Amino acid sequence: MKYTGSDFSVGALFGFIIVLTLVEMYFSYAHDRKLYTKRDTWTNIYLMVSAIVINLTMKTATFFLLAYCYQFRLFQISNIWFYWLVLILAQDFLYWFLHSVGHYVRFFWAMHVTHHSSEHFNLTTGFRSTVFEPFYRVFFYLPLAFMGFTAMDILFAYLVTQIYGNLVHTQYNIKLPKWYEYIFVTPSHHRVHHASNVRYLDKNMGMVLILWDRWFGTFQAELPEDKIKYGLTTQPTDTGAVNIIFHEFIALTADVKKAPTFMDKVKYIVNPPGWSHDGSTKIAKIMQKELLEQESLEN
Repeated sequence: MKYTGSDFSVGALFGFIIVLTLVEMYFSYAHDRKLYTKRDTWTNIYLMVSAIVINLTMKTATFFLLAYCYQFRLFQISNIWFYWLVLILAQDFLYWFLHSVGHYVRFFWAMHVTHHSSEHFNLTTGFRSTVFEPFYRVFFYLPLAFMGFTAMDILFAYLVTQIYGNLVHTQYNIKLPKWYEYIFVTPSHHRVHHASNVRYLDKNMGMVLILWDRWFGTFQAELPEDKIKYGLTTQPTDTGAVNIIFHEFIALTADVKKAPTFMDKVKYIVNPPGWSHDGSTKIAKIMQKELLEQESLEN
């Protein structure tokens, strides 16, 4: 078997993440910060392995679909540096869009929720994968093939940006230049994303660039007066790995069954999490609006 430079690059980056994870574990236990628990860490690993199995199962279909669409490319970038710059930027934007759909459409949230289900936040949380995402992720990246990017390059760019996304899953405060924090996703930005506080819900969707969130209104800074609480607004009582994967599908099915009309059933599937036909629960944007109104009255 012949290994390419890309294989070695990805392997080295994954190895770097594993080493950093072990280092964070050591300092967490040495300083009694309790960032890790055995059950939570093993759940993260189980979900990662499940996602890898599905990724490998879908790899061939994903590759051939991207390669097929590449035949109908609209243009081709000849300059190698500009080629990779545009690919990374476009791929990161499409990830932001994919991620946003995972938060604003309940059917997709039922799959993405696994990544947010931990009440802990550490480097292994990045391994707590959206298990079923490989089944639909490729359709969000098809525009890249039509833009003249090869299937192999698209998949490599995705791996590299995913690795960066793993690195920001840490509670350690890392001082970074202001210009960097304005452009790129940082651990502070991603801590907000994993918070269950009303103010922080559905914020900071970016993988590498935080600019998409700043430009499209989904940015929220971490505030010292609103200490982050990790996990879901309503945590499942059964935190076993299987229930973590399927609990939101079960809840969604129950809501669809109780909906009085066909359109209400459809809305439960396509509307944001929290939507209800009788107003008994609320979506994040409504709760955030009420929070801001309450704070303005208090001030």
